[in-house]
Amino acid sequence: MKRRIMQALRQLEQNPKLRSIQSVSGGDINEAFFVETDLQQYFVKLNKKQPIDFLRFEMDGLRKISETQTIACPHVYALMEIDDIPLLVMEWIEGRKTKDTETQLGENLAALHLHEGIHFGYEKQGYIGGLKQENALYDDWLTYYRDFRLKGQLERGRAEGRIANDRERRLEKLLEQLERWIPSHPKKSILHGDLWGGNWMTGPEGTPFIIDPSVLYGDHEFELAFTELFGGFNDDFYQSYTSVFPLSDTYEERKELYQLYYLLVHLNLFGESYGSPIDQILKKYVSL
Repeated sequence: MKRRIMQALRQLEQNPKLRSIQSVSGGDINEAFFVETDLQQYFVKLNKKQPIDFLRFEMDGLRKISETQTIACPHVYALMEIDDIPLLVMEWIEGRKTKDTETQLGENLAALHLHEGIHFGYEKQGYIGGLKQENALYDDWLTYYRDFRLKGQLERGRAEGRIANDRERRLEKLLEQLERWIPSHPKKSILHGDLWGGNWMTGPEGTPFIIDPSVLYGDHEFELAFTELFGGFNDDFYQSYTSVFPLSDTYEERKELYQLYYLLVHLNLFGESYGSPIDQILKKYVSL
């Protein structure tokens, strides 16, 4: 691994002098390393099981978010393939949280969401966790969310035997009635797309950074619903967010339907431990 990382560094620095390579957490999917040279500190991420497009999608998302100049995310130095292994080299982020960090996170995320695209969805295939996420561009959010988010996970779960019987029937019936709760034309916000508590961190001077995006254009309430699913965000975050970009009066009515997508992803990634909350949501919205 050191040899591959040194090959990558030679494309970034002339005669790099390595001080340290340390394995660090890269999540469940990637291998990751803290790398320090005489000139720079890097975060290096690689994946032996995914094509280079897996890390290219992350790189494109970070750059798209960075272009809005609303919320901090790591700078990407390079994406390359060494010995057929994709490798992403980014800025190393480190810092201590202050009393204002989560307030700033909420304000900055809302500012990101106020940036608008032309269509809903995304122009190329993405990934959510280790799963492929088929995408397309649509003029209405309801169609994209139903056909590419919920239906995509239904088809995957059905093929793998994780969605069957009453769960399958309720989910099919929900898709037929989704227009009762999901709007067709909310704001086309730029979304991080996978914003749970582990995908933001604190940088220098307490500045919040978002990492590991699965970017798309969609309803900002889709993003907020996921932040509530697994925790990791305090009251300061929500108060500051809604002071910049308020939620609709009907948000609570659809919140669990937005969380449903992420629960289906977890079901298809990790198994039946996520089945019970899915069934509870389906029973709340659909009767057989």
